[in-house]
Amino acid sequence: MTALTLTLNQVSRRVAAFDRVWLGLALALLLGVMAAPEQTGRSLVFVAEALLYISPFLAVSVGVAAYAGASGADNLIARVFQGGQARMILIAAIFGGLSPFCSCGVIPLIAALLAMGVPLAPVMAFWLASPIMDPEMFILTAAAIGPGFATAKAAAAVALGLVGGFATLALQRFGLFAMPLKPGVGDGGCAAGSVHSDGRVAWRFWRAPERWAKFWRDARWNALFLGKWLTLAFVLESLMLAYVPADAIANLLGGDSLFAVPLAVIVGVPAYLNGYAAIPLVGGLIDLGMAPAAGLAFMVAGGVTSVPAAIAVFALVRAPVFAAYIATALLGAMLVGLAGMMILG
Repeated sequence: MTALTLTLNQVSRRVAAFDRVWLGLALALLLGVMAAPEQTGRSLVFVAEALLYISPFLAVSVGVAAYAGASGADNLIARVFQGGQARMILIAAIFGGLSPFCSCGVIPLIAALLAMGVPLAPVMAFWLASPIMDPEMFILTAAAIGPGFATAKAAAAVALGLVGGFATLALQRFGLFAMPLKPGVGDGGCAAGSVHSDGRVAWRFWRAPERWAKFWRDARWNALFLGKWLTLAFVLESLMLAYVPADAIANLLGGDSLFAVPLAVIVGVPAYLNGYAAIPLVGGLIDLGMAPAAGLAFMVAGGVTSVPAAIAVFALVRAPVFAAYIATALLGAMLVGLAGMMILG
């Protein structure tokens, strides 16, 4: 009995030590193989392709964040974000709306900036604008739906970043969001800071063994951290693609009514489509008679709150910051849709 108790205790400790996300994925895979083997196979292929697609962006962002921490360049980055927050919010929103990074690819840099004490408001502005538009998406949207719609979507990305950034700044003045990062994020991983506290920058950091060790430690931590959450995100996205067909969304948003914009926002919040997959769907709905403004609201709300983007935010920040992220997406998408009714018709 004692031996059995000791064995059970050892198993319990090992299970507790094992990361819950990986454990959940393993259990989901086991259940999927037993209940729906064909869909499980398709989901595995989808996840592998999605991870392969994002791997170059992920490698660059992880490497840059690890380099900044190991060399001490993060001190310079932090100083760039000092000064007037209004100016930084404006710059962050514009850069987020035009940058080629997706919401997942900038996670290490965002975590590093927050861990270094960069104000949350400009970071929030960048994070909100980033998943909505990038140069490639602008070109594809202009070709499929029209240059006017693509321009409006790019403007919406910047506008949402500005709304989120200044709203966050206002809430911080009331004492909210004092500690945005979750415990364990940014301390010992995720480019928490420089090796030395004197602010010196060693551009050739590999000459110092302790800096070289920090580079690999941060890079490994970031890669495992992101790989875990992105794998979960893509698994959920594959299941939503399989069990929430595009026809269901088309039936909900295919009309042109007074409630088209609010309904588009509500449907767009749990949208399973990424920004690229949403382009032909929205284009087809507009051809069927949906108001372009509703399509714009759907793409904005879905882009910010899609499974990969939302999980990326949830993995890093505390619940109040995550709630503010979702609330800003809802309100911002609604305002974008209403403005679009006047501009796009």
